[in-house]
Amino acid sequence: MEEIKIRDEFIKLGQLLKLADMVQDGVEAKYVITDGLVKVNGEVDDRRGRKVYEGDIVSYDGKEIKVIR
Repeated sequence: MEEIKIRDEFIKLGQLLKLADMVQDGVEAKYVITDGLVKVNGEVDDRRGRKVYEGDIVSYDGKEIKVIR
């Protein structure tokens, strides 16, 4: 599992996918999230603006990311 370090208290889900190079841009992030392909802490979340906090685990396309500060 890869770890991604954030500076602030949270990061939005779409931004996290871009930061982790799981998607190429915001448009791709929007589609994979709204299509229900992204999970946060094991549950599908279709909100691109979902706030992801330290300790949350995001999975997409066979990859998992843990958010750290």
